[in-house]
Amino acid sequence: MRNRIFSGAPSEAIAGYAKAVIDGRTIYVSGTTGRDPVTNEFPEDPAQQARNALSSINDTLRQAGSSLADAVVSRVFVTDAEAASAVTQVLGEVFADIRPTSTFLICQIPAPGARVEIEITASRSSSVDPG
Repeated sequence: MRNRIFSGAPSEAIAGYAKAVIDGRTIYVSGTTGRDPVTNEFPEDPAQQARNALSSINDTLRQAGSSLADAVVSRVFVTDAEAASAVTQVLGEVFADIRPTSTFLICQIPAPGARVEIEITASRSSSVDPG
């Protein structure tokens, strides 16, 4: 049985997706950009965008009975080499002991001002009922 978590973002309804899907013990979190949670604006600093995105992802994972500590796959998209350098440092801090697999690409992100987007797949602990 699959459960879904919705953030309430208008894009979820427009594009037909969920913030996260829980499938048994696996949690798939959609690509998340780094808007400031208070102002809803993108900070100029790509490192801060990465921190914001990871914080939002961690909040979603907690709703699903997990956390970033349970990440098994990360997919990171940045807009340029400067963002790549800054975001890599943040990823190194957050995932130093977790070590998920990783894909890291430089590409366009279809949200004006966004310089990073992060997608995570995580596993719920075995003590969590998958149903």
